[in-house]
Amino acid sequence: MKIRTNITLFVTIVFVLLANIMLYAQDKPRVSPSAKTTGTIVGSIVTVEYSQPSVKGRKIWGELVPYDKVWRTGANEATTFETSTEIKVDGQTLPAGKYSLFTIPSEKEWTVIFNKTAKQWGAFKYEEKEDQLRIKVKPSKAPTFVEQLTFFVEGNKVFFRWENVQVGFVVSK
Repeated sequence: MKIRTNITLFVTIVFVLLANIMLYAQDKPRVSPSAKTTGTIVGSIVTVEYSQPSVKGRKIWGELVPYDKVWRTGANEATTFETSTEIKVDGQTLPAGKYSLFTIPSEKEWTVIFNKTAKQWGAFKYEEKEDQLRIKVKPSKAPTFVEQLTFFVEGNKVFFRWENVQVGFVVSK
């Protein structure tokens, strides 16, 4: 009887420990929350999924986000851009599909990159040979200060704003 009691006690303790581990293993809220924006441009459904870093009083451009280096254009996983049909981005063809969206910021001109490896963490394993399309765009001053990185699909444009900067491109058929 004593062995049976010890086994029952042992099983109970293991169960309680496992329950506690599972409780603490639940996803904690991310500092940079996930976000998604979707719109229809020239008959194509366009979706951008990203994580929203915040300014938090930091200097963003040229410091937190260095100039002339590939940036995931968000936080956490690489931002993704998906189009349901073939489209043109600033006049260049982008086949239907899901891409990681990277940028190379600089003070006067940015490179926007649509990379064929959609699922990746940040830009740590980014490979240029996987680029489907690269375009050059000019950044502009955002109409207002934006604390959290935010993407928009408006009219025939896809763009984001963060801090005092706006970067985007035109989508056509």
